[in-house]
Amino acid sequence: MKKTIALVTGGFTGESVISLKSAEVISQNIDRSKFDVYKIIITRQSWYYINDAGVKVEVDKNDFSLNLNGQKVSFNAVFIGLHGSPGEDGKLQGYFDMLGIPYTTCDALTSAITMNKGYTKAIVDGITDLYVARSMQLFNNEADTAEKVLQALHLPLFVKPNNGGSSIGMSKVKSAGELPEALEKAFKEDTQVLVEEFVKGREFTIGVYKGKEGIKVLPATEIVSSKEFFDFEAKYTTGVTEEITPGRMSDEEKARIERVVEAAYLKLNCRGVVRIDYILEEETGKFYFIEVNTVPGQTENSLIPQQVRAIGRTIEDFYTELIEVVIA
Repeated sequence: MKKTIALVTGGFTGESVISLKSAEVISQNIDRSKFDVYKIIITRQSWYYINDAGVKVEVDKNDFSLNLNGQKVSFNAVFIGLHGSPGEDGKLQGYFDMLGIPYTTCDALTSAITMNKGYTKAIVDGITDLYVARSMQLFNNEADTAEKVLQALHLPLFVKPNNGGSSIGMSKVKSAGELPEALEKAFKEDTQVLVEEFVKGREFTIGVYKGKEGIKVLPATEIVSSKEFFDFEAKYTTGVTEEITPGRMSDEEKARIERVVEAAYLKLNCRGVVRIDYILEEETGKFYFIEVNTVPGQTENSLIPQQVRAIGRTIEDFYTELIEVVIA
């Protein structure tokens, strides 16, 4: 008997446009011989499903169900494809926990913590062979904030909103004069800002997931961008970035990063598939943690689908495993 799956997309932030694109790819690649799929769009104004006639049907938030032609549709599990709030910061996860509906992502606590880049760095700091760049976590932008940052950290710097994803509001600062504008840009996106020292090296991102046979690490992707850093445009505009999967690492480096990211996955108590970004430092060969994304993109340009294909699996088979693990 087929299971009924809610595919949740949309959201409250600027990442909603990416969420909708991810949902298109997910929807096209879920095995319809095993699952009945209903795409649920969540906005600040409403939660709804669009039926075959093009009519919006509101979700009953009391039990997360739909009423279609007088028939109640309840869900065996939720596939969360919503980036940013409320699908990546723990809010939806807490709601589904209260209703007892399983879902494909990390739990509420892990989702909330990992949306905060500073808190996440503090947790992974101490993992063997994983390093974190020197940084400051800012809670306000006052007249002397830029001066305090420059006294504590060495240029160049990365300035980024502490919560959120897709590199929205992020800047690379090469000179002292660029810092005030970068701080202002980041504080427009968030009430907390993280400032990190630049680590010179090559950037990689790697998928990790919990499948039927335990934790599995996908091949890393090396990011070679024509831009200063892997920002929103570089992530989602075709041709701006070269993405090499598997990334260029020695056998020793591959074995080491697999140990490192599995340790991070366990220490952060992750579930489902996550994507961990890191820098391979040029001079030392050390791995420097950047961030973890607990609802990684699934668009045509996204990295997890590339990594899944690199191990010879279909995206449909991969999504089936993610769903079956949570409803087993």
